[in-house]
Amino acid sequence: MASQATENKATVLVLAASRAGPEDAVAALRGVSHKCLVEIDGEIMLQRVVREISGSKSAGDIWVSIESEDLLRQVPYLSEMMDAGRLHFLPAGENLFASIMAGAEAIPDPYPLVVSTGDNALHTSEMFEYFCRAVLDSEMDAGVGMTPASTILEAYPDGKRAFHELKDGGWSSCNLYAAKTQRAIDAAKVFETGGQFGKRPSRIMKAFGLPFMLMYKFKLATLDGMANYLSKRWKIDVKAVRMPFADAPIDVDNPGDFERTEAILKKRRGA
Repeated sequence: MASQATENKATVLVLAASRAGPEDAVAALRGVSHKCLVEIDGEIMLQRVVREISGSKSAGDIWVSIESEDLLRQVPYLSEMMDAGRLHFLPAGENLFASIMAGAEAIPDPYPLVVSTGDNALHTSEMFEYFCRAVLDSEMDAGVGMTPASTILEAYPDGKRAFHELKDGGWSSCNLYAAKTQRAIDAAKVFETGGQFGKRPSRIMKAFGLPFMLMYKFKLATLDGMANYLSKRWKIDVKAVRMPFADAPIDVDNPGDFERTEAILKKRRGA
């Protein structure tokens, strides 16, 4: 089998497991088991995510990490992609890190690996391609997609979002991550705590250390400065990929996000 790195494409892992289970308020909106299986603007959310990813010329094989293959097979579009050999099922681990590690171990020739999530309903092929090209064209070990607060607030001036406030302004994660080496996957062990660092600052201390926490709390470093610190701490090359898309950081965490996201999708379709 030809290496995807040679083909200059990224293997894609979409994290789609239900972490909240029956307490998932978005899934409860439509009486389904998983948030990503909710229909939004006329299309199942996970189908939309996979379809947009597959539209990127830099995306190679796509793997979905979820509890069972039956959950994918119940969506005709996804089932057809599986039959065509473009989409693959991967059993979900007990947390984000376990799922990513399982992917790195189970996927043949996984690197470069780009990780996204099944609730990024506003991601487009253009956004995914932008991130992939930045990763593929760089000598990084690990990458994370970040959008400036100024870009988001220019498009949504009334939006209420929690930003990572740094020396060079606010930033928001786009749920796009890249690992080009096994060392980057090993560094992802910090996600054993469950992520959600912006919502639970105490996890920053545990995962990244006191100097990082102080730089973050008192805005002592820029986004690149934080990436440089992590590069030294983890002994890998970490890069932040600046995403010039206001919609890239918006995912569907709750019913309010669902309504806002569906309204944006309808506006796009109308345009």
